[in-house]
Amino acid sequence: MRRVSLVGFLALVFFAVALFGQDSFGDGTPDFLRLHSAADQRAFRSWFTWLAEVEAAKAPADVPVEIQDCAALLRFAYREALRVHDDRWLVTQGITAVPPGASVRQWHYPATSLGDGLFRVKAGPYERGDRAAFAQFADARALMRWNTHLVSRDIRAALPGDILFYRQLEQNSEYHSMIVCGDARDWVIYHTGPIGKQPGEIRRVRMRDLLEHPDARWRPLMTNENFLGVYRWNILR
Repeated sequence: MRRVSLVGFLALVFFAVALFGQDSFGDGTPDFLRLHSAADQRAFRSWFTWLAEVEAAKAPADVPVEIQDCAALLRFAYREALRVHDDRWLVTQGITAVPPGASVRQWHYPATSLGDGLFRVKAGPYERGDRAAFAQFADARALMRWNTHLVSRDIRAALPGDILFYRQLEQNSEYHSMIVCGDARDWVIYHTGPIGKQPGEIRRVRMRDLLEHPDARWRPLMTNENFLGVYRWNILR
């Protein structure tokens, strides 16, 4: 039994060494950041969408100052979904809602070799020690191009925690995002970004209402050239 245990331990060590520094999909995300178990993937989706729901339910004055546009909402929910969710974290966040369940177990932000650089900000596959390619800040374009991947332009392929991306050339900020929520993927949550001189707000909208949005540019339909598609975080790949 001791020999089997040692062999198993060595196999895990060799697997970890092989995994470290690899980028199996060539998408810029190292394999050691990818969530390899179905349980961890479910946990991430649950926490990511739950955090978006919590912020959407708050009065605008109570939303963290950092959340000023759609990309900031993505960064916040993504980062906090990967934290250790202990009592101290709940107090720090000022959260009184019941948490969604178990946290991700594989790793916790910022305890990786990349430190607090969570988001990829330049093109190319991951190379070992390439910390300069990661940062705490990434705009909507960088989140779409280097931190997520296209699943489909058909919203029926979306899962909770996936993201709808748009490109609106008529606006100051070209790229926009919405988080798919609800067990039936029947809601989206997004931040409007500044509206005129106002700071904007987080909105929770039914998917069916979005499909009939008065402004056709926002309808998540394959016939809408402004709708770029359903995207999924690379760590779920």
